[in-house]
Amino acid sequence: MTESAVLIVEDDPHLREALFDTLAGESLHVLTADSGPAALEILNNEEVGLVVSDLQMEPMDGATLLRNIRELRPDIPAVLMTAFGTIENAVKVMRDGAADYLVKPFDAAQLKAIVDKYLAPVSQIDRPLAVDPSTRDLVRIAERVAATEATVTITGESGSGKEVFARFIHQQSSRRDHPFVAINCAAIPENMLEAVLFGYEKGAFTGAANAHPGKFEQANNGTLLLDEITEMDLGLQAKLLRVIQEKEVERIGGRKLIPLNVRVLATTNRDLRACVADGIFREDLYYRLNVFPLHVPPLRERHHDIIPLAELFLYRQAESPGRHLTEDAKQSLLAHRWPGNVRELDNLIQRSLILAHDGDVSAADLAFEQDLKPATSTVDETGLQQSLEDREFQLIVEALAVSHGHRGNAAKALGISPRTLRYKLARMRERGFNLPGESHE
Repeated sequence: MTESAVLIVEDDPHLREALFDTLAGESLHVLTADSGPAALEILNNEEVGLVVSDLQMEPMDGATLLRNIRELRPDIPAVLMTAFGTIENAVKVMRDGAADYLVKPFDAAQLKAIVDKYLAPVSQIDRPLAVDPSTRDLVRIAERVAATEATVTITGESGSGKEVFARFIHQQSSRRDHPFVAINCAAIPENMLEAVLFGYEKGAFTGAANAHPGKFEQANNGTLLLDEITEMDLGLQAKLLRVIQEKEVERIGGRKLIPLNVRVLATTNRDLRACVADGIFREDLYYRLNVFPLHVPPLRERHHDIIPLAELFLYRQAESPGRHLTEDAKQSLLAHRWPGNVRELDNLIQRSLILAHDGDVSAADLAFEQDLKPATSTVDETGLQQSLEDREFQLIVEALAVSHGHRGNAAKALGISPRTLRYKLARMRERGFNLPGESHE
């Protein structure tokens, strides 16, 4: 799948066939429709990257089709074909959102040039892949909120694509030419997170040999993504709230307030309201961040996205071009529950390409994680053949069971901090582990 499809909409069958032959001869994926309603049906069911439509058609003309495309798939560029005498109409529809127009009669070179201009390879489309209706709705909402300065909190399971949507909001906003800075609040030790966020001056603490700007400063005039915001310590949450409210930051060890112009986005794989109720997330920070909530559904609820995503990953990762998924492979992918979501699918395609023979990828080539686990040993009951991480996760499950799901007691028994335990639990959910009922500290 080197490129998404070009959709030709033309009610003249001879011209439609000629346009198809011209583009198909360039090894492009070409779809055709003989009317506006037929084109809209295709857009509802296929991954289309460019529409080339006649302006004068019945019963729906090209201008009406364009308005429908803008509502249904605003991400798709549309090129209108028009006769010389209706150029004025073509200019009008360009004001209404058409990407370009072609004046009939045009030659094959002109058509190819305009397709090359507007049809981006799938691997270069810097936007969420949205085939499933629920994902398309989410993209449309994200585009609308991107045009504002609203703070957005994006929720969803680990690996579902929250950061992809955060980057998309930045790219669609007026800040697109300024930095997008992401920080994973769960991956940085608590005693370092404040310095990473707010920066520090030389000598502010042992090891601070030079002054260093924090993530807020680095994102000035752009967007800062606070990934897994619920893993941040309560004390640091209070400082974060002040910086967001006052729109200024003071480096650790500094005396100067630095003005900020930063849009803040946040993501979490947890229920923010529940975190507030449990006392592990500040209510005032919740309302400051959750101005516009977006929820990314898990992959198992975006059924129509599974195969297009798999084909996209296959195209990006295959060393030799032209490799495809067989029908039985597609059925296997659709039947899987995807506890690790899009990230799990990406990993699966990478593993499968390593293990598969050349040619198309069949169901037998799909290296699902459970298929790679060694057989259980009847002699060694301690699980010596399990990976170190699997054994660690099993110990956590046992500690939660003994503590009746109380995370604070489980963390103490394991000799780790509650924050570290929360991070590991997130990894376990991503891996599909069934966790005993949890309660909070």
